[in-house]
Amino acid sequence: MIVYTTEGGKYFPVEESLKKDPTTPRGLYINLTNRCNNDCPFCLRQKKNMPSEASLWLEREPTADEVKREIDAVNFKIVKEIVFCGFGEPTIRLVELLEVLRHVKKIHPEISTRLNTNGLGNLEHGRDISPEFENILDVASISLNAATAERYLQITRSRFGLKAYGAMLSFAEKMKSHVPKVVMTIVDHVTPPEEIIACRKICEERGLTLRVRPYESH
Repeated sequence: MIVYTTEGGKYFPVEESLKKDPTTPRGLYINLTNRCNNDCPFCLRQKKNMPSEASLWLEREPTADEVKREIDAVNFKIVKEIVFCGFGEPTIRLVELLEVLRHVKKIHPEISTRLNTNGLGNLEHGRDISPEFENILDVASISLNAATAERYLQITRSRFGLKAYGAMLSFAEKMKSHVPKVVMTIVDHVTPPEEIIACRKICEERGLTLRVRPYESH
């Protein structure tokens, strides 16, 4: 699926979701890629067994035009937010991500846009990409995952090694200058209570919001 909705930890094609409830506004999720520069063992990429008709695994990466056509086919009266998420890291496909974001803000400026990211876009592209989200992205949700670089690498198995943690925090701080809301996230099931406290302090020191999100098992 390229464009989908969620309910109770499950994923649905938009048409199926509308059959169940044709009127309630919901989030519209955009899946751009299977690729990721992290390999977190707790990620749904590792855990989910998905039926073929509702799978987030892409047989090929969609073009920006294909994504825009699918978005345009949705009745926006039932859309409260557009979220770039999926089974891969959206910033890996930065050109397409930005093109679709600009399209959404052009045709539906009232709709909130959110990016769920591991925050490694600057490392991926070798430059600061945060200014490119100005005026087209409303919320950046960045996976903090841990309170130290060593623990972060253990959890994420990032291909960038130990430098990934500092780069992720730097990206979050830079995004504050260009995006109205920046949220850091950790997963309760894989984060000990004492580390949650340390993560909260890290966010407070940087003027960032921490969200402890529930773990979704397969």
